[in-house]
Amino acid sequence: MTTTALASTAAAPEAPATPPGRRRPPARPRPAVLLTATAASVTALLLLAAVGTLLHEPLLIPPLAASMALVAGAPDLPLSQPRSVVGGQLLSALTGFAVLAVAGPGLWGAAVAGGLALGVMTAARTPHSPAAATAVIVALQGPPFWAFIGLLALASLLLVAVGLGAGRATGRTYPVYWF
Repeated sequence: MTTTALASTAAAPEAPATPPGRRRPPARPRPAVLLTATAASVTALLLLAAVGTLLHEPLLIPPLAASMALVAGAPDLPLSQPRSVVGGQLLSALTGFAVLAVAGPGLWGAAVAGGLALGVMTAARTPHSPAAATAVIVALQGPPFWAFIGLLALASLLLVAVGLGAGRATGRTYPVYWF
C-alpha cells in the first residue's frame, strides 16, 4: 500500500460523543450581536410601550415582547420571519375576535381562542407562538376591532423593521424569507 492509500484509510478523529437524541445548546453569541439584539429589543419595546400608553392598549406588550425576543434573538427561525410575525399576530387576533363573537368575553373563550390560534397559524403556514397570547387578550378584553387590528399591524411591522435594522448592524441575515 502506498502512503497515500494508508492516509486515506486512517480513521479520522472522532467528535466528542453526544448521546443519541440529544443536541448541544447553541454557541454564545458574539458580544456585538448580543448587545445589538438587546438594544433592538429594548428600543422596540419602549416604542411599543409609548404607543400602547397613548392608545390605552398596554396589554398588547407581553405577546409583542415575546415576538421581539424571537426576531432579535433567533432571527433565523421560521417563527421570527416577517410572514410569521405579522401574519401570525393578525390571524391570531382575528381568531380571538371570532371566538369573542361566539362566546363573548371570558376566560373559557380566551383558552379556546389561544388554542385555535395555534391551529389557524399552522394551517396558514405562519407559525408564531407568541401570537396565541394575542388571541387570548382579544377574547378576554373585547377591544374595538379596527383600532386593535390597526395597532397590532403597526406594532408587528415595527418589530420587523427593528429586526431589519438589528440584522444590518450585526451582519446577520434577517429576514431569511419574507413571504
